[in-house]
Amino acid sequence: MKKTLLVGLAILTLSPIAAIASCDSVKADITKKIVANGVPESGFKLDIVANDQADKAGGQVVGHCDNDTQKIVYSKLADGSDETSASPKTGTSQDATAQ
Repeated sequence: MKKTLLVGLAILTLSPIAAIASCDSVKADITKKIVANGVPESGFKLDIVANDQADKAGGQVVGHCDNDTQKIVYSKLADGSDETSASPKTGTSQDATAQ
């Protein structure tokens, strides 16, 4: 009886650690699949975000984890760097400097 109680308590204590590890393992699996499709690891990033933040993450949701409370968001990087630091590629001819 005591062994059963101890095992139950151990499972409840370790379940948050297992949930975090499962998000990391899902992220690693998705990374392997993207790289297998020919995208270099420096060409993208995967972020684990809360469900309510997935729309604001600025990428495409490619997976979920932690009992569907977290989303994994794919963002393509420009030239191996973060898109937020890259120069904008949009504009008009009015934006160009006169020479």
